[in-house]
Amino acid sequence: MAIACVVTRACCGVEAPKVTVEVHLSNGLPAFNLVGLPETSVKEARERVRSALINAGFEFPMQRITVNLAPADLPKQGGRYDLPIAIGILAASGQVPSDKLAHSEFIGELALSGEVRPCIGILPAIIAAKNQQHQLFIPLENRREAELVGFEQTHFVAHLQHLAAFMHGQAQLPLVDQQPQWFEDEATGPQLCLSEVIGQYQAKQGLEIAAAGGHNTLFLGPPGTGKSMLANRIIPLLPKLSYEEAIDVAAIHSVAGLNIKPNAFLERPFRAPHHTCSSISLVGGGSIPKPGEISLAHRGILFLDEIAEFPRKVLDCLREPMESGEVVISRAAAKVKFSSRFQLIAAMNPSPCGDVDNARSTPDQIQRYLSKLSGPFLDRFDLTIEVPKLPAGTLTQPQQTAESSEIIAKRVNQARQIQLSRAGLLNSELSPSLLKQHLNMNQADLEFLDASVQQLGLSVRSFHRIQRVARTIADLQQSKTTERRHIAQALGYRAMDRLMHRLSQQ
Repeated sequence: MAIACVVTRACCGVEAPKVTVEVHLSNGLPAFNLVGLPETSVKEARERVRSALINAGFEFPMQRITVNLAPADLPKQGGRYDLPIAIGILAASGQVPSDKLAHSEFIGELALSGEVRPCIGILPAIIAAKNQQHQLFIPLENRREAELVGFEQTHFVAHLQHLAAFMHGQAQLPLVDQQPQWFEDEATGPQLCLSEVIGQYQAKQGLEIAAAGGHNTLFLGPPGTGKSMLANRIIPLLPKLSYEEAIDVAAIHSVAGLNIKPNAFLERPFRAPHHTCSSISLVGGGSIPKPGEISLAHRGILFLDEIAEFPRKVLDCLREPMESGEVVISRAAAKVKFSSRFQLIAAMNPSPCGDVDNARSTPDQIQRYLSKLSGPFLDRFDLTIEVPKLPAGTLTQPQQTAESSEIIAKRVNQARQIQLSRAGLLNSELSPSLLKQHLNMNQADLEFLDASVQQLGLSVRSFHRIQRVARTIADLQQSKTTERRHIAQALGYRAMDRLMHRLSQQ
């Protein structure tokens, strides 16, 4: 009778809980039993491990083999348990030294030839092993993800034979490169610039305000006026992610099975799902919970083009994550939490025919079209910016040199630094109590804002959002106080409220 214990990591959201693979060899009829709440993909490890051991030149024990994946109440899925099961069998049968298993963790899927294949969602496991200071053995093809973390005790395995030779002290395995060359590479390809957008000066300024304060923004205008162009050019205005933020984002992308582009590691994510997407693909879910688009846009931009074409129920699923910055997915087998602190940018036409002044649509038809967005959902937008048609002759006249995204990004970054040094948060993240503390507005201007909100029939949430936008405008102008001119400018970015008020008067 022989027992071996091998440590590995499960994948549960962006967490990597410890799993102990216990292998027991005993006399009796040859059998291979796998217990511990394994799913189908894990149960199939029996055949993969058997073939991998034989084809790699090892002896497969003709005994009764029992493999337990503890804890038994944690669901296990995927091929990541192949390598620890194989090492456990080799250690229990005396083909590799069992003393090498202490303070070590193994993750990897095996091919029938004994090659070690990559696994998805490995980044959280690397971070967990680093926190425990355990040496980690992972597939060679997961090398770039490991180099993001830079854990020096990470070993890369290409074949089961290489790992056995290392455990016998007969060979060395590649280690993580502490200063990978690709980590310093600049992003390649053409960069989008705001100067490419002709006209639309108010919309450009609104985009600058949105970038500076992290405000949710809705562009409202006829087709072809530049709404999507503006939205696609917000990323160059935003500062790069810090290393800690980038690792946070990369962990979510790793769990989703997405490739992490090395030259865009510090870039903020930009996700633009099609309007036919389901609530599960947008918010996340599935029998095995996976992150949705809102989590993949964590610390970046979620762009919803033609937002009125999205099902209303799908959009209303965004309301709670927009406020809390996270989404909790509960299933019978598991309950996982994904971060989803994203900035929402959306674009839509003001009417079914594209233009509110077109006689093809009646006021009732326009109201029905706009009612596809619920009131509580519209309340989550800090700015609704009108993007009108360009005046006649604008395209044929010589264009003045517009400000580049690089120049605007400097102002945005300066305004963000002011906000972070003042409250530790961007203005869009300020609670009502913090907003009152840092708004710095006199009573007369506050009463002016209250009267404007009452006239437009806005909610208390909108009242606070206008204050946040006004504070961001003041920060861009490096003003310590929020003045009436800042409030007036913030009220100018309420195009949807003005449109709804106009339709109600008709």
